[in-house]
Amino acid sequence: MRREAVIAAMGSLLALGIACAGDSTLGPDITADAKKGGGGGGGGGSTGGGGSTGTRTVFPADNAWNTDISAEPVDPNSTTLINSCGGATKRVHPDFGTVWDGAPNGIPYVLVSGAQAKVAVSFDYADESDPGPYPIPANAPIEGGPNATGDRHVIVVDTTAWRLYELFDAHPLNGGTSWHAGSGAMWDLSSNALRPAGWTSADAAGLPILPGLVRYDEAVTKGAITHALRFTCPTTRKAYLAPARHWASSQTSASYMPMGARVRLKASVDISTYPPEVQVILTALKKYGMFLADNGSGFYLSGAPDSRWNDDNLAKLGQLMASDFELVRMGTITAP
Repeated sequence: MRREAVIAAMGSLLALGIACAGDSTLGPDITADAKKGGGGGGGGGSTGGGGSTGTRTVFPADNAWNTDISAEPVDPNSTTLINSCGGATKRVHPDFGTVWDGAPNGIPYVLVSGAQAKVAVSFDYADESDPGPYPIPANAPIEGGPNATGDRHVIVVDTTAWRLYELFDAHPLNGGTSWHAGSGAMWDLSSNALRPAGWTSADAAGLPILPGLVRYDEAVTKGAITHALRFTCPTTRKAYLAPARHWASSQTSASYMPMGARVRLKASVDISTYPPEVQVILTALKKYGMFLADNGSGFYLSGAPDSRWNDDNLAKLGQLMASDFELVRMGTITAP
C-alpha cells in the first residue's frame, strides 16, 4: 500500500516532542537556547525547547510561507470548504504545548552544526524520498517519544549549511548509527525550490514541516511570527496546489480542500482579549494564514513543544471556530 493510502486510512496521531543538539556552535545568526532540551528522543534540559534561528528567515522573504496574504481575495467556495474540515463550529485546537500523554507535546526539531556526522537512512518510499546521508544525531528527538506509534517525525536543521532534513515514521537503527523511515526530504532554506510534482515529503502534502510550526522562540521570545502555519483536516481532496506537491486522499469532490489550501483568520475577529502569546499566533493567522498539510483532526494547529508554554493560555485558541476563518482564493489545482 502506498503512503497516501496509508495516511488516508490512519490519519494523524499527534503526541509530539522537541529538542536542541548539544553543539552551541550553530552557525551565523543562530542563537542556541541556554537550556537545550531533551524532547522525545532523549537528552535532558529543563525547558524541552529547541534553539532559536535568530534573525535568519526560514526560506527567502518572497517564499510562499513568508508572504502576506491578508489582502488576497476569498475563494468563492470558502464556506463549503471550511466546513468540510469538521463543520462551522469546529474548534481550533493547539496541537502543541508542554507535555501530553507522557511526551513533549509538539512536533520535534533539533539544530545541529555542519560538524554533525551524516548517517545512512533507508526508506519505505524511496522513489519519492531524498536519499541520505542525513545529519541526524543518535539521540534526535522523535515525535511522541522513542516508543511512539504515530507519525514519528524527526526534523533536523543544519544551521551551517542552512539546510532542513525531515523524516516521517523515523526509527533509529543500531543505536542511531543509521535510520529507517517511511519517507524523507531535504530542503535548501535559502531557496524557493519545491519538491518534484507529485512527490510527498515527510508531510502528506509534500511540504516542509518546520516553517509551519508555532515555536516558543517566535511567539514568546521574539513576540512575532512572520510566516504561515500548518494545520490538518480529517478529510481532504485527491488534489494539491502550490506550494504543496502531493495528495493523500481518494476523495475527488470539490467540497473538500486540496492539500496546500491556505486558510486565514478573518480580519474582523477581535483578538484583543487573548493572552499576549496567543495574540501573536492569531496575528500571524490573519496576515500569513495556515496551510493544509496533512490528514488529521480538524483545525489542529501544529507547533513545537516547550515546557515554558502556558497550556491554559494556549487552550484559549479553542474559543475560535472554523467559521472564524476563510479560504484564500485558490490558484491552479493539480489532480490525477
